[in-house]
Amino acid sequence: MKANEFTVEVRRTYLEMTDSEQLERCDSGDPTVRIERVRNCPRSFFRYLYREVGRNYHWVDRLGWSDDEVISHMSRPGFSIWVMYKEGSPAGYFELNHADDGATEIAYFGLLPEFIGRGLGKHLLTRAVDEAWATGADRVWLHTCTLDDPAAMPNYLKRGFRPYKEETYETTLTSEALADTKID
Repeated sequence: MKANEFTVEVRRTYLEMTDSEQLERCDSGDPTVRIERVRNCPRSFFRYLYREVGRNYHWVDRLGWSDDEVISHMSRPGFSIWVMYKEGSPAGYFELNHADDGATEIAYFGLLPEFIGRGLGKHLLTRAVDEAWATGADRVWLHTCTLDDPAAMPNYLKRGFRPYKEETYETTLTSEALADTKID
């Protein structure tokens, strides 16, 4: 381990909805907000969303993906990516993965830093769940961890998700990443 690296314990929580009636809706009420599916998403835009939304939460798994890996991922059956825009600017996104077992995962979800704290995450999550159920899912699930924004878990619980599994693991962060990460 390098001098500027630290090992931290992370708690990952898996949450699910098993019925669309469990969703507690929240609309932004803001006519300048729109959410749309991005078809044929450019690789650079995919990378931008992942990097910028996940920057403060240690999203690193996809940073080294080659162009072929990004294309392969986005070409999978059941994959879709949705972007929230506020007054024409990207404000956040979510990625859905519908699996053969009937479940749809909200694989990635979040806002760009400039849009956090405005109540937009509630609206974005409501839409993510709606779109997940629209895939024909019999279950919608996601996971969060203690590296995520402190508002993530309360938002998931308020929208109607319920925890079903928890695990802990260790990860290595640099001192710079640790300074930017909000750990519970």
